[in-house]
Amino acid sequence: MSAEPFAGTPDPGVELTSPLLEGEAELAFEGALRPRSLREFVGQQKVRGQLQLMLTAATMQNRTPDHILLAGPPGLGKTTLAMIIAYEGNRPLRMSSGPAIQHAGDLAAVLSSLVPGEVLFIDEIHRMARSAEEMLYLAMEDFRIDIMVGKGAGATSVPLDLAPFTLVGATTRSGMLPNPLRDRFGFTAHLEFYASQELEQVLARAATMLDLDIDREAIAEIAGRCRGTPRIANRLLRRVRDYALVHGGAANLAAVHAALELYDVDPIGLDRLDREVMNIILTRFGGGPVGLNTLAVSVGEESETVESVVEPFLVRIGFLTRTPRGRLATAAAWRHFGLADPNDVGRQPALPLDDL
Repeated sequence: MSAEPFAGTPDPGVELTSPLLEGEAELAFEGALRPRSLREFVGQQKVRGQLQLMLTAATMQNRTPDHILLAGPPGLGKTTLAMIIAYEGNRPLRMSSGPAIQHAGDLAAVLSSLVPGEVLFIDEIHRMARSAEEMLYLAMEDFRIDIMVGKGAGATSVPLDLAPFTLVGATTRSGMLPNPLRDRFGFTAHLEFYASQELEQVLARAATMLDLDIDREAIAEIAGRCRGTPRIANRLLRRVRDYALVHGGAANLAAVHAALELYDVDPIGLDRLDREVMNIILTRFGGGPVGLNTLAVSVGEESETVESVVEPFLVRIGFLTRTPRGRLATAAAWRHFGLADPNDVGRQPALPLDDL
């Protein structure tokens, strides 16, 4: 059987596709994997019901829906839900992000250009500049902003009326939002991690759109390794597809095991950095406690990366607890890594910070 040439290998005499067009094709492909309506959206059943009620009521009353805050860990579908909110109401969508709005003028330019009924999506809204947040208070409540003209004693405030709009904010750290901003959202949706059965539905749908023939055992294996997160599930599915394509085999359970072993994803979803963090805590520091900065230096990563990327999953699966004295490995972690806990006898389990 003759092998197909790898993508990106130029065929003599054939003009290469422009990088811009290739990028556009990749973006179109990413968009195709996203569900277009609440009916297609898998998981988050309670949130879907709440949103459906809000959007239907707004349509019946011929008004813009209330402002919506989507809170939850990365990869659970906040951006997808924002797109669905616009699609369900047949409204235009404007997308921005908190880090891109660093001055009140940046936000004023966006708000003043909105058309009536438009949905404004701001990702990572907790990272907006404080001056922009304060401008947003009035805009969300009264659809109006005040623009300062001039400086010093001669400065004047010019009110500018805005078209009615719906703000959809997404945040992974809702506690960082100031209370006045959080209180102006008409509805706050808290997204939860997905169950294995829901992830299997997500993977089956993605496999169909990828035109990938994969059996149910393989799908179940991927679902068990993706940390309850659809974004990770779709990423692992692509790696399995690539492995089956390159090796000329089927996307079966053996291909899943081989592909995910190649990419350092273990049977419960731990990756290389997760295992490195746990190995250092267990072997170098005897299970802890160990401070965050010391741990970050030991693995060669920034402390923010360890705290926001690695720790949440390790705490959620019960491998790590956070105490006032530092990070502490649990008995489950010692068992998973096949090591004997030297402090097992007589050691009282430390309480998480939330319980102190």
